[in-house]
Amino acid sequence: MNPYRFYAAEISYFSGKVRPALRQKGVPYVEHLPTSAAYRDVILPRTGLAFIPIVVTPDGDTWQDTSEILDALETRFPEPALYPATPVQRVVAFLLELYADEFLVLPAMHYRWSFPEGARKARGDFAASNGDPEAAAKFASRMHGSIRALGVVPESHAAIEAHTADLLDALSAHFAVHPALLGGRMSLADCALMGPLYAHLYLDLVPGLLLRERAPLVCHWIERMNHPDPTDPGAFLAADALAPTLRPLLELVGRDAVPLILDTLHDFERWADGRPADIGTPPRAVGFHATQLRGAAFQRYTSPYTLWMVQRVLDARAALDAGGRAHVDAALAGTGCEPLFAYRPRHRLCKRRFQLCFEE
Repeated sequence: MNPYRFYAAEISYFSGKVRPALRQKGVPYVEHLPTSAAYRDVILPRTGLAFIPIVVTPDGDTWQDTSEILDALETRFPEPALYPATPVQRVVAFLLELYADEFLVLPAMHYRWSFPEGARKARGDFAASNGDPEAAAKFASRMHGSIRALGVVPESHAAIEAHTADLLDALSAHFAVHPALLGGRMSLADCALMGPLYAHLYLDLVPGLLLRERAPLVCHWIERMNHPDPTDPGAFLAADALAPTLRPLLELVGRDAVPLILDTLHDFERWADGRPADIGTPPRAVGFHATQLRGAAFQRYTSPYTLWMVQRVLDARAALDAGGRAHVDAALAGTGCEPLFAYRPRHRLCKRRFQLCFEE
């Protein structure tokens, strides 16, 4: 059997999300560097997008978008399962994926680009992965230039750093008791958190020191996620339980991430309400909106993709029977996540040929 081909980079946020899943499931794969030739000959022709990672299957299919890549891996390689079957753990896994993908980009990009010494290392890392220093420098400049649009501005720096410290403390306390977020087994949630925590915070210069000094147990979790034992995947906590040590993390998500995500949704839906009827595919950004983090006010670009990610969480809860939804609501009561689950989007997005589209 030919191997799966994984086009990815160690310092790529979303490559870090997929790699542990490939290893835990024992998928036969070969990892390819995202060189200029790879973009020209494989990535762009197959997807039309200059994004990594992508997976090319042995039968020639292309998977692009890490959420859909993990969904496809779970279907083709169902054991060991990364998606819990029980209601509370399943919904929490999707919730933490949303948090990792849509909120933790703030500390990830802040710590990579806001510090001159860290930015210099990142530029060198891009050149090492790409093999074309000139092309890598242009890409790094685009990434560096994007941080203001993300909301990484001097006004938000202190709040982002405070959130990061609380995140590391919450994870350290949890990993002192449990090997993974939902017990003894890697889940979708662990994979998602590996994107920002490994590819950025662990590998980058400034936050790498922070993690090693403040959160050695988080560092050990990162190493274990990257080196799982496919023969001994462990188990999720019994009886659909959440560890008490996970509660501070969920409260952190509810306090800081949920309000920011809802601000994005409100602005996108306002734009979608007034869009021309012939616009079936939203652009990657539809302007800017006001938001805040721990009292720090700033502007942030409005991403349609946030709605697509929120749909995954809401759909996971909606697919449950009444009893399952009640268990989820009880487990998350008081975390601050309730407004997210109460939200009823007026619009719905889908994917067609790697592009977001409005559902008809």
